[in-house]
Amino acid sequence: MKPFKSTILIFICLITTHAFSQYTDVINSNRPGVSRSAFSVGKNVVQFEIGPYFVKEKRTPATTYEVSGLGVDFAARYGLLFEELEISLEGNYQNDTKRYTYSVDAKDNRANFKHVTLGAKYLVFDPYKNEEANKPNLYSWKANHSFQWRHLIPAISVYAGANYDTKNNPYTAPGIEGFSPKIMIATQNNFSGGWVFVMNLIKDRIGTDQSDFQYILTLTHSFNPKWVVFGETQGIKSDFYADNLFRVGGAYLFGKDFQLDTAITFNSKDTPSVFGVSIGASYRLDFHKDPEEKNSENMLESSKGSKRTKSSKRKKRKSDVFDDNNKTKKQKKKEIDFDDN
Repeated sequence: MKPFKSTILIFICLITTHAFSQYTDVINSNRPGVSRSAFSVGKNVVQFEIGPYFVKEKRTPATTYEVSGLGVDFAARYGLLFEELEISLEGNYQNDTKRYTYSVDAKDNRANFKHVTLGAKYLVFDPYKNEEANKPNLYSWKANHSFQWRHLIPAISVYAGANYDTKNNPYTAPGIEGFSPKIMIATQNNFSGGWVFVMNLIKDRIGTDQSDFQYILTLTHSFNPKWVVFGETQGIKSDFYADNLFRVGGAYLFGKDFQLDTAITFNSKDTPSVFGVSIGASYRLDFHKDPEEKNSENMLESSKGSKRTKSSKRKKRKSDVFDDNNKTKKQKKKEIDFDDN
C-alpha cells in the first residue's frame, strides 16, 4: 500500500498540459507541447504562456536551402463567465535567415508572425464531473493504478477561432492575408498512475490556399508533484506544407502558479529536415473563487448587514424615546403657560 501516492494522484496527473477539472490548485498549462487540453484554466483565471526557441531546417537534395533562426510561441488565456469556457490569444513569431546553398550570397532575411489566432474553447462533455466517483482510494495504491474502463471515455471540448495573416508573409502561401477560420476538437483521457492522453483534430485557415488539416497526439506522465515528461506527434497536411513532427520534453513546477519547461522538436524527412529546441514558462493570476467561498462571503456580508440594521433600529428606538421626552416636556410647559394667563 502507498496511501501517500494515492492522495496526490489527482494533483499530479498533469502539471503541464492537462488537469482533472476546469480549475486546479496548480497551474494548468498547454506547454511544453503544442496540443490543447480539453479543459480550461478556470473561471476568472488569467494565464500567460511563452516559449522562445531555436530552429534549424535543411532541405536536400532538391533545391537546397538552410534555415536557422529564433522565434517565440506565446499565449494569453482567460476563463470567462463559465468554468467550461476559455478565450485565448495565441501566436508564433519567428526571425530567421534562409540561405540557398547554390550561392553564398543567396539568402533571405525573414521575420513575421507564423500565425496569430483569437478563439474560444468550450467543454461540451466532462466524464470526470462526478467528484465522488473520481476520488482516489486512500487505502489502496493498487486500486488507484489499475486499469478502469471508464477512463477510456474522454473529456471533449470544441474550439472556434480566427487567424490573422499579414500581406506578403514569408511563412504562408502566396496570396494569404486577412482573417480565416480555425476549428478544433480536443479530447482528453486521464488514466491511472499519472498518465494522460490528449488528441487534437484541427482544420486551419479554412477556405484559403493554405487550408490544412492537423492532428496532434500527446502522452504525458507525471512522476511526482514537481516533474512531468511528455511525448508528442503532430501531423500537418496541406497543398502548401506537409510534415510529421515529434516532440519530447518535460516541465518542472516551481510553485502552484509558475512552471518552467523545455522540449526538442524533430522530424523524419529531409524536405526539409527540422530540428528545434525550446524553453518556456507559464504563469497565472488566480482570481478564481469556488462557490463555497462565494457563499461564505455572501453569508458574512449578510450577517454584517443584519448587524448594521439591528444597530440602526436600536438607535432609532433610542432617538424616538428622546423625542417623546422632549414632546412631553414641551406639552407640560404649554399647560403651565396657559394657567398663568
